[in-house]
Amino acid sequence: MALLVTILFFGVAAVSALPHGITPADLWDKTIDLAAVARYNPDTQNIYHLYTRLNPTVSQPLLLGSQGLLGSTNFSPNRRTIVLLHGWLDSITADFNTVLIPAILSAEDVNVIGVDWSAGAGTINYFTAVTNTVPSGVSVARFISWLNQATGANLNSYHIIGHSLGGHQAGIIGRNLGGQVAYVTALDPALPSWTSNNERFRESDGVYTEVIHTNAGNLGYLTPLGQVDFYPNGGIGMPGCNNMDCDHSRSFHYMAESFRSGGFTGTRCASYLTAMTGNCFLWGNLQMGGLVPKTGQSGIFYLQTNAGPPFSRG
Repeated sequence: MALLVTILFFGVAAVSALPHGITPADLWDKTIDLAAVARYNPDTQNIYHLYTRLNPTVSQPLLLGSQGLLGSTNFSPNRRTIVLLHGWLDSITADFNTVLIPAILSAEDVNVIGVDWSAGAGTINYFTAVTNTVPSGVSVARFISWLNQATGANLNSYHIIGHSLGGHQAGIIGRNLGGQVAYVTALDPALPSWTSNNERFRESDGVYTEVIHTNAGNLGYLTPLGQVDFYPNGGIGMPGCNNMDCDHSRSFHYMAESFRSGGFTGTRCASYLTAMTGNCFLWGNLQMGGLVPKTGQSGIFYLQTNAGPPFSRG
């Protein structure tokens, strides 16, 4: 009975946050649209948008294998490169990108590459989008390998950030690059269809891996996945939010603010359960997010935020 109650609660919770026009059947019918999966070719359909301080608002396209086009862009191997992966039903115009890109460029002179994989993520059949997450990640890893070979850039200057389905995809990319990416961040990585999925985010997917949980147990993954996992406000029920979609999105708003000002300081917890209740009194603090990977750090951390910007309490 307890399991049934849990399943029913999870179903109602997820359905309540569905985008307008999407029905419960679209999410919970586990029939994968195999034709849609077969049609999706990330090597040709993923679109890579380059933003730099020289072109902060209008992107320059990058194409896998097109070195001539690459030479006409502002990409520089002398800068760090941050790669962004959106989630289900999103695209390059998603809030995830419009919030993060200006925050990143205001904080540091870097290459920002927004990956538009909406050809794979844009299906209303959620389970098809889950299936497409894996080949998309493999393809993005191929793109990064080609880009580095063409320009001399190195994985130790990369930061890969993904939200929701993109959170798991960030890990898949890092994994397919041998776990050598300096910094990999999953922002409230998706829960539905990932608990038994061996392709989910892993702590070994980068040199330093970090997860920020803001809707844990509903739209976002419940248990720790990275070397470091943060549970702001206990990982659910973000101040200033009144629905799960808002909670889910808070992860990238917190990340954006961490780029601009840092400030989010977590207290070490004994387990994710104590993090979710806020009963964390172990020695040692750690900054959440930010520009620099906290290489060598590990653990679970709790912090509180304000209801609106600035979200950080210091």
